[in-house]
Amino acid sequence: MNNRKLFIVLSLVPALLLVLVFTCYPFFKGIVMAFQEYKLFDLNNVPFVGFDNFKAAFDDPKFMHALTNSAYWVFVSLFFQFVIGFALALLLKKPFRGRGIYQGFVFYSWALSGFLIGMIWKWIFNSQMGPVNDILMRLGIIDERIGFLSDPKWAMVSVIVANVWYGIAFFAIMLLAALQSVPGELYEAADMDGAGTVRQLFSVTLPYIMPTVITTTLLRAIWIFNDPTIIYGMTNGGPAGSTHVLSSFMLDKIIYAGDYGAASAVGVIMIGILLLYTIFYLSVTRSEKVGDF
Repeated sequence: MNNRKLFIVLSLVPALLLVLVFTCYPFFKGIVMAFQEYKLFDLNNVPFVGFDNFKAAFDDPKFMHALTNSAYWVFVSLFFQFVIGFALALLLKKPFRGRGIYQGFVFYSWALSGFLIGMIWKWIFNSQMGPVNDILMRLGIIDERIGFLSDPKWAMVSVIVANVWYGIAFFAIMLLAALQSVPGELYEAADMDGAGTVRQLFSVTLPYIMPTVITTTLLRAIWIFNDPTIIYGMTNGGPAGSTHVLSSFMLDKIIYAGDYGAASAVGVIMIGILLLYTIFYLSVTRSEKVGDF
């Protein structure tokens, strides 16, 4: 091995070690723990219990509720994030005075942590001091304050609203970049054929950027499914577990129950769900050239 190859190998070693220590080892360790009775308060006794942790998870009504919430959380959040983000991208595509400043405000939320976003929205929806209740009362829409985060009827809706606001920026950024790559000649040809704005949107814009649309929506779905930070920041899974999704339910097993085996079993179930989702993702995104759709 010459000096150049040796230098390349040695340069890759630190990155490889980081991946092995902080990604590969926890991943495989978590899978093993899913089949153990691994509790924080008795680390000297961690026997293998087979599929008991998985059976206990599926027998737990709270887990099944979190599973249902996860589907609702992902689908509704993703739908509104995409629709509003796409609308913003279309608006930002056209030049106007102050567009750069407006883009900065739109994209700013994506630079903040999810937990911080959750804390901000927790204050916004606060039943006593939150501006949402205050505005609704001043407008005469409600007569008494609503416990957005303390009422199970409103809690899930509230965290989804916060999550939608958080994810709009991602779609606006990605779809704006895709829109700016659409050749102007296509619009000129469509205009000469008599196509209006709506027809151009569905016959030119969407078909051309469809690979980006598919990639961003599917990847964003994975991130929403895995991210419990907004829920933890706003409700901590409450009230009475009504806003728990699988990722926050798993954290609860670790933080409050100290049951790493049960938490790992939930994590493995999540991996299985995401594996099936990834297979679907790869089958949908087989397009090899832009505009196939």
